[in-house]
Amino acid sequence: MRTISAEEHLAFVDAVGAASFLQTPAWAAVKREWRGESIGWFGGTELIGVALVLYRQVPKLKRYLAYLPEGPVLDWTGDVEAAMSALANYLKPQGAFGIRIGPAIITRRWHVATLKAALADDSVKTLTSLTADETNESAVAVGRELQRLGWRELSAEGGFSAGQPKYNFQLRLAGLSEDEVLAGMNQLWRRNIRKAAKLGVEVTLGTREDLADFHRVYVETAERDHFTPRPLSYFETMWDAMTAEAPNRLRLYLARHESDLVAATTLVQVGTHAWYSYGASTTNKREVRGSNAIQWQMIRDSLAGGAEVYDLRGITDTVDPADPHAGLLQFKVGTGGEAVEYLGEWDLPLNRALYAGFTAYMKRRG
Repeated sequence: MRTISAEEHLAFVDAVGAASFLQTPAWAAVKREWRGESIGWFGGTELIGVALVLYRQVPKLKRYLAYLPEGPVLDWTGDVEAAMSALANYLKPQGAFGIRIGPAIITRRWHVATLKAALADDSVKTLTSLTADETNESAVAVGRELQRLGWRELSAEGGFSAGQPKYNFQLRLAGLSEDEVLAGMNQLWRRNIRKAAKLGVEVTLGTREDLADFHRVYVETAERDHFTPRPLSYFETMWDAMTAEAPNRLRLYLARHESDLVAATTLVQVGTHAWYSYGASTTNKREVRGSNAIQWQMIRDSLAGGAEVYDLRGITDTVDPADPHAGLLQFKVGTGGEAVEYLGEWDLPLNRALYAGFTAYMKRRG
């Protein structure tokens, strides 16, 4: 293993067709509180895997947690032990006291019909209690191998750990036309898309200058939904870093009705995978269905841009209608997609005392 250039890193990602945007070199510039490095696995002279490593320093010590969000980008059907041994041997001399990875491989899938039935069944409470429609045994085997090698899976209460969500909602686009994607949506989604169009909602692409308008609506959404918003500067940094790496890596969408901004979103695409990243909507004029209109435009553009997956990102593992988190799943189920379970995030302590101390420190920080 060795450090590689951003150009080598991106060329590998382009060659494999898709990888998480959290594993692109640009993400290091977005996460300024971490130090970033692109590294590569080599088989002889051939580059066979890459990763963006983010180093988080222990207060007052030059020791780091080495974090590979939704990475590394590897052939996980290969020799996992050799790959993880090389990773540990490289990172320990860099001052890493622990390593955290999040292999972007799917272990289970629940199709839309299964999810609809579960949401209507009071006896079913969680995805984990629901028989999956598809199970990827090779991905499950990777988890067993990591455990054998001393890695620890992070607790993911409700599907969320300290890092990335274990459960996501995705819409498969490969081989489908716009009409087929629309036909796969439920009646309410189709009706809302038509209603938005009939009422004159217009969805346009924004520029960096429009981020301030997006942020205004985003802050309103945060107040309504009780979460802490990121500052405008975070989105400006994201825009600058990601569009410099690839002009269409990050796109801003704005939905307006009679010149009023009613919804705004960001979309990220890496190869054949597109992500709905951030979304915001106003309380005013919710009846014009700007959120449905903007989602439909992002799905259409993703399809036109060669995406095979449209990712609506994290969900919890609840299918209990009495749980307030179920509303998010119900909204996403309307697209006709499916719930997926990733392998999750895993830690390898390299210095157990420092690892325990850092874990306690991060819990205190919340």
